[in-house]
Amino acid sequence: MKHPRTVDDVMTHAVVSTRLDAPVKEIVQSMRRWGVSAVPVLSAEGRVVGVVSEADVLGGVPGQDRHSVGTMTAGSLMQSPAVTVSRGATIAGAARLMGRSRLKRLPVVDEDGRPVGVVSRGDLLKVYLRSDAEVAEDVRHELLAHLIPEGDAALTVRVADGAVTLTGHLPRSVPTDLALRLTRAVPGVVDAAAEFTTA
Repeated sequence: MKHPRTVDDVMTHAVVSTRLDAPVKEIVQSMRRWGVSAVPVLSAEGRVVGVVSEADVLGGVPGQDRHSVGTMTAGSLMQSPAVTVSRGATIAGAARLMGRSRLKRLPVVDEDGRPVGVVSRGDLLKVYLRSDAEVAEDVRHELLAHLIPEGDAALTVRVADGAVTLTGHLPRSVPTDLALRLTRAVPGVVDAAAEFTTA
């Protein structure tokens, strides 16, 4: 089973987007049809250049008559530049970006800025629904694959509600704080502690 590590593992691959010259009515119809609160705006080359949200439509452009909003286009309403994320971004990195930007959804783009998916807060939260057994297996794999040469440690990983306790012994060359940092980076880990003896 592949454990979710990057945006690509949890994103929605279908993308509802709109054109720069799309009128407001068309944008709202797309939002209602697909049940989304925001849509990325694409350039003629297919790159994400902005995002139009329900708030943008309802708020219009400052100084514009409310009734004139209906004649506006995505290009005049959108927030630009768009806040996007790459499919290879870590789940934690995407969550931080979403939090800083106060956004509920982010367009996911390829190297050329073209949309390949959308990631939402709900998508990112899925990693916390993993079982303790899955988390323990992933922690064990991370530590043994990246930090501790095989056979050099007697490692026990216990997980209770996402809280990890590492026991056993580490080689002297491996700092405990490094093992804990690597453990905390595993999706689904909410806390980590170590009770190591050195080998």
